[in-house]
Amino acid sequence: MRIIGGSLKGLRLNPPKNLPVRPTTDMAKEALFNILQNKIEFEGIKVLDLFSGTGNISMEFASRGAEQVISVDRSIHCVHYLKDAARQHGLTSIKAFKDDVFKYLQLETEQFDLIFADPPYDMNMIPEIPKIIFDKNLLLPGGLLIVEHQSMQNLSNHPAFSEQRKYGHSSFSFFNN
Repeated sequence: MRIIGGSLKGLRLNPPKNLPVRPTTDMAKEALFNILQNKIEFEGIKVLDLFSGTGNISMEFASRGAEQVISVDRSIHCVHYLKDAARQHGLTSIKAFKDDVFKYLQLETEQFDLIFADPPYDMNMIPEIPKIIFDKNLLLPGGLLIVEHQSMQNLSNHPAFSEQRKYGHSSFSFFNN
């Protein structure tokens, strides 16, 4: 796992082996950020990273100049790893929280330019994520939601769905506000 762009480009991340995660592959992450580079300006954006795991995506956004990155994961070990890595590399824009993502979303009132969600692939509530985010109006005007999921899953029935990009067994579904 490595940071592929921004101030920390090339930095290798070495999270402990015992974290309960399935990190986004470097190939998929690189493809995602190539797409995003043509859609958004990273400098100064507010990002919400749900099911953040190792914080690999959070660190990528922070490295590219995001003003604020809120990272939420239910594993205290993941949260500690991300907080330590952010502190070690001077990424003061990252704030990591231990919480159940669905409980967190019920209480969140802030709006974001971009929300990224990478839930466990076997989670049956994945289709609820766009519904909750749009019902709670958590995206700023022109904001973007990206949900990573298994390629065989289809999230296109949500009215804000715009496209799905497949990378092997993983897909990114994009939703526009």
